[in-house]
Amino acid sequence: MKVIVIGAGTGGLCLAHGLKQSGIDVAVYERDRTRRDGLQGYRVGIDPDGNRALHACLPKDLFDTFVATCARAPRYGNMLTERLTEMLSLDSGPVSTDPLKSEKSVSRMTMRQVLLTGMEDVVHFGKVFTRYTHEDDGTVTAHFEDGTTATGDLLVAADGSNSRVRRQYLPHARLEDSGLVGVTGKLLLTEETRRLLPPKVIEGVSMVFAPGGYNCVLHVMEFKWDHAGELKNGIGGDDAELLAAWPGLNFDNTRDYIMWGFAGATRNLPADVLSRKGPELHRMVTELTGRWHPNLRKLFAMTDPTTCFPLSIRTSVPIPQWETSNVTLLGDAIHTMTPGRGVGANTALRDAALLRRNLVAVRDGEKGLLEAVRGYETKMIEYGFDAVVKSRQQMSGDDPIHRPVLGRLMLAVMRTGMRVVNHLPPVKRRMAEAQARYRGADRDDF
Repeated sequence: MKVIVIGAGTGGLCLAHGLKQSGIDVAVYERDRTRRDGLQGYRVGIDPDGNRALHACLPKDLFDTFVATCARAPRYGNMLTERLTEMLSLDSGPVSTDPLKSEKSVSRMTMRQVLLTGMEDVVHFGKVFTRYTHEDDGTVTAHFEDGTTATGDLLVAADGSNSRVRRQYLPHARLEDSGLVGVTGKLLLTEETRRLLPPKVIEGVSMVFAPGGYNCVLHVMEFKWDHAGELKNGIGGDDAELLAAWPGLNFDNTRDYIMWGFAGATRNLPADVLSRKGPELHRMVTELTGRWHPNLRKLFAMTDPTTCFPLSIRTSVPIPQWETSNVTLLGDAIHTMTPGRGVGANTALRDAALLRRNLVAVRDGEKGLLEAVRGYETKMIEYGFDAVVKSRQQMSGDDPIHRPVLGRLMLAVMRTGMRVVNHLPPVKRRMAEAQARYRGADRDDF
């Protein structure tokens, strides 16, 4: 059995590692020209589902390296006003040291370098997929812009939201705009920038809710090494050895930083927002936040404008299950979702682990290929589209909060509700415990 994976993103590389570990022939075809390309993106949260998937698919030393390269885990989930006033703060308690059960803050760029490590014989760069064809012998062939082809028993679309595989295979599976646009940027964490934020914000993940339907997420990323790549005081032992041996350290974020993501309804932003360059986006955000707390305004002002880029927030439209073949999909190629619940990357990793497990059953003669793919798709469609729907419910430009008059009323009600809960410790504790139970729930995918 040979598996062809289109796309070297988070889900595709996790699957490729799992198949390689299981002795299954796999090849990944990536449109980027080198491993240095495609390094846009600053922070992704990896939850227990993502941890378990990575643990199931990666070699032990590489999984340990992944854990060692994570930033300090967030302890608080904060809801703030644009004046930096706390409305609600949930304390997750002492950060878990269990690598499978803990929440992790990960540099998206660093994670990609970790997942590319050890895959030099598997990943083929500079391969832009154009189409696939089914062969008479039951195999499937991928065609690329450079005229080359690759033939295998199964083709897996892991080529993201704009998947060319999906457009050919499931042309009725479409994306639609959420009605929101995001702008993100980052700046170095220094003594000066640290003083701009309250301690709970430094130690957590925070969401700012402002009038006009605007919001902003704040993440502080503190790593185990300093700007020179040297390990910080107090870090040593196994982590020191792993980080010293990791080739990806030369490629990516080696300095602590603050990442922010500003978002608003498309209709409330300039019509050309998605075509604007970094300095223009930076200027737009500083103008729209002119009445925010001086510390937040300074935070935006100190951001390097070249780190800013726009993001059209789109979402998949769920479709009924399709007839199974030797072409399948994972991650954003089939269930793109808004960042509303922060589970997009984790759902892609869950896909990878589930598909790997089913393909191992084919290897062992326990299932036929189509039976294994059907089983994977049945389960993936259920939890994947469920996440799509719930993520949209939590983040949509159609929400009345983005309306001028009604939005202010809803914001006032929401703020009052959060402040009431913030003064009820038993309620806050139950909320934190419920969230932890959901995140840590055992799945049978791994």
